[in-house]
Amino acid sequence: MAYDKPIHTIAIVGTGVIGASWAALYLAHGFNVVATDPAPNAEAHLRKYVDEAWKVLTSIGLSAGASRNRLAFTTDMKMTLFADMDDATPPDSIIASSSSGITPSVMQSKCAHPERCLVGHPFNPPHVIPLVEVVGGVKTDPAAVQRAMQFYASIGKKPVYLRKELPGHVANRLQAALYREVMYLIQQDVLSVEDADVAVSYGPGLRWGVMGPSLQWHLGGGPGGIQHFMEHLMEPLAGMMKALGTPDITPDLKRTIVDGVMREASSRSVEQLAEEENELLVGLLSLRAR
Repeated sequence: MAYDKPIHTIAIVGTGVIGASWAALYLAHGFNVVATDPAPNAEAHLRKYVDEAWKVLTSIGLSAGASRNRLAFTTDMKMTLFADMDDATPPDSIIASSSSGITPSVMQSKCAHPERCLVGHPFNPPHVIPLVEVVGGVKTDPAAVQRAMQFYASIGKKPVYLRKELPGHVANRLQAALYREVMYLIQQDVLSVEDADVAVSYGPGLRWGVMGPSLQWHLGGGPGGIQHFMEHLMEPLAGMMKALGTPDITPDLKRTIVDGVMREASSRSVEQLAEEENELLVGLLSLRAR
């Protein structure tokens, strides 16, 4: 099957935070968006989200034809399962899920055209963060994966291809791995919740926003680069890896983290923190684009 037809309209099934963010992004790139969600007041919540996201998207830069008027909402699609979507859409259309917990092989198992089903998992919020993890199931056509990669790149995303299916994909697993150690250090009373956040965001987090950890070790190896690092510095790092801990996630630990986060947030609401984060992220991405 060829997946090379021009893309003009995108259907979004489910308009929670991720679906609404995708909708805002696609509208900002000049696509027509048809959305559906059975939840009460879903359309009003979606349009409110899009209106709020439009400020950030305008600062990032709108494409020709970008308009919130291109958004249509319907309650008549009744697409509750992947098989229903498979039946309702042209066979040469790609069906991409944003799910992090359900693998594409499971999603496509009852589809008549499983070859065009895949996962395009974004990092939240999709209208700001560039990363998209693309992974196909056992029946997914490589051409569909390639077309999805091309499409995401065409709207300014940074797609990565996952060669294997696994729960949580990659970015969420990396987050979980780091947070496991953060929780362990807090539980061992090594440092406070607030200082753990500072240690990440004002230390390695700053560098990770410029280049990934493997390329960072290339710098860490000095003039000898990554080869020197692997030969002379990996052994101490491996010893440190063996010393990493696993927290016992008790009610007390949860309460400690909740209390620490609320102190850190101070009087700022979740919405205010998200707006602050998005503003800084747009600035960082603008610097990277140079």
